[in-house]
Amino acid sequence: MQQTLSNSSEKRLRPCKLALADGTVVVGEAVGHLGEAGGELCFNTSMMGYQEILTDPSYYGQMMMMTYPHIGNYGAMDIDMEATRPMVAGLVVRQFSHQYSNQAADESLDSFMNRFNLVGISGVDTRALVRHIRSQGAMNSVISSVDLDNESLVSKAREWPSMEGLELASKVTAEKPYDFATGEGPRIAVYDFGVKKNILHSFQKRGCSVRVFPAATALEGVLSWNPDGIFFSNGPGDPRAMPDSIAVCRSAFDTGIPVFGICLGHQLMSLAAGLKVFKMFVGHRGANQPVKNVITGRVEISTQNHGFTVDPESLDPKKATLTHINLNDQSVEGVRFTQFKGFSVQYHPEASPGPHDSHYLFDEFLKDIEQTESMKVSPADASELQAVS
Repeated sequence: MQQTLSNSSEKRLRPCKLALADGTVVVGEAVGHLGEAGGELCFNTSMMGYQEILTDPSYYGQMMMMTYPHIGNYGAMDIDMEATRPMVAGLVVRQFSHQYSNQAADESLDSFMNRFNLVGISGVDTRALVRHIRSQGAMNSVISSVDLDNESLVSKAREWPSMEGLELASKVTAEKPYDFATGEGPRIAVYDFGVKKNILHSFQKRGCSVRVFPAATALEGVLSWNPDGIFFSNGPGDPRAMPDSIAVCRSAFDTGIPVFGICLGHQLMSLAAGLKVFKMFVGHRGANQPVKNVITGRVEISTQNHGFTVDPESLDPKKATLTHINLNDQSVEGVRFTQFKGFSVQYHPEASPGPHDSHYLFDEFLKDIEQTESMKVSPADASELQAVS
């Protein structure tokens, strides 16, 4: 079923510019909301899943450039939302489809972007721009269809705040605790630093009870729910700018409750355990990153979205052991912690979009919980042991 665009042809041909902090300026056509936005320019190599990418809280405040040249052809639909609204600051594409062919779609991508005031630019040579970013490193940029002065736009890009040193989880976390799922399985307490909806669904599909807590929740508030496992979610920003969350992770380790972290949660857990984290030159964003499980030797194709990573030189077997490594650049993709029951990974096992090679990690977490529960001594067993002694 084919639908036509809601924009007029006049708006469709509205000139637009993308300016980078290094002085690079490219000209294209405005898509979505007419306006201006800035942020760190990054790129995603996924061939599909643009709506999940646009609504992933880990991308909060960033400018998203899609390397796949044709974007918008299957429209937009509520079922593909990873959050209640788009999280990126702007969209950069080679060719934007104002028409879509998808019976399940609710609206065109252009209509979706207009509904949420999301700016974008099309007609950009994304291949050349990606090569530029890969050689020069991630940098800030500005998209504008209202200010077309090159000097002005470059100046705005240079003045835009750097992602390094920014705490952003507070911008995307839940306002108050809520129950996402009620099952008969383990009780999973989720620290929401910008959790994706499909991470929560991954626990729900396994029969878990899932309660989501705001990022700033004191550990005592989480423990009062009596969780069987604690999960530290993905999210945006620099983990080194989150001392309170690092302290919560450290305290959670001492509870004896199994813990699991993904992406930002992985970085926070690593910092809490005494490892180091640094900002990457470009970062990993896409659904085709090869990761090797060094325990099993199995290679997984993974979905990733991060600009920070654990420093491999800080790995200490007394603190953590390497479990997963990126085969493209040998960066750390996962660790198992030594002094407490917990592990974490840098990539996204829930995928969405992406391959399902890493779904087993959720099952490993539940096995950790099961083993921990089986080792607990019940009051009756304790009385029996005391009588024997």
